[in-house]
Amino acid sequence: MLFDERVHKYEYKLNDTEDQIIEYILNNKEEATSLSIQHLASKLYTVPNTITRLTKKLGYEGFAEMKISLKEEIKTPKAEESEDQLVFNVYKTIDLIDKNKFASATKAIQEARRVLFFAVGDTAPFCEMVVKNLKVVGKHGEYYNHRHDMLHEVNQMEASEVLFLISLSGETKQVLDVAKIAKEKGSRIISLTHFNKNTLQYLADVNLFCYSPAIKFNDYNITDKTPVMLIVRAFSEYYWNAVR
Repeated sequence: MLFDERVHKYEYKLNDTEDQIIEYILNNKEEATSLSIQHLASKLYTVPNTITRLTKKLGYEGFAEMKISLKEEIKTPKAEESEDQLVFNVYKTIDLIDKNKFASATKAIQEARRVLFFAVGDTAPFCEMVVKNLKVVGKHGEYYNHRHDMLHEVNQMEASEVLFLISLSGETKQVLDVAKIAKEKGSRIISLTHFNKNTLQYLADVNLFCYSPAIKFNDYNITDKTPVMLIVRAFSEYYWNAVR
């Protein structure tokens, strides 16, 4: 996983000081790979322990591993996605699985008085799948295929309830409309989107990511839905194990 991808994946863990360190590294990758941790810390008016904590938050074993990884990024071209798109998407999605986010989503759903699910188009069936998987361990969920039904339900939502939204782009208007209403009512929102910066991500309290970039062929949307299935299954298994 590239440095900037790690930053996106774990940005919910980062504080302002760490954001400043990251900004410096992103703008000075080559220099960062040549500096000692002490020298880098002094340039950024911080201490080595702060940088060490940051590297661990980003999933590295420490500063040394981060430097090695950055050197590889600089000398190695970005991996081609088109060679075997399905395999590429699956492996990238596996890298994006974050047990801490699964734990936060599980806790929110367990504590919720009611859980609503919504998506449109080809991702809508995954809402039904999650609802069935929750039913296995006795948690009731509701999903709606039609926008007007969902709007009616979300307008009745309370702060003690959770809304789970799926939108690969994170920009689906119907989904964003529902998210904004839930946000106004103080309900918690869990999102599942493609791994990119998107509007839904910033409305949600917990962001789950898969890797499934938009693809069109002969004007048809053939975006791979396998990564969505993978995250739905992985999260369901985490939830089952957590509530046993």
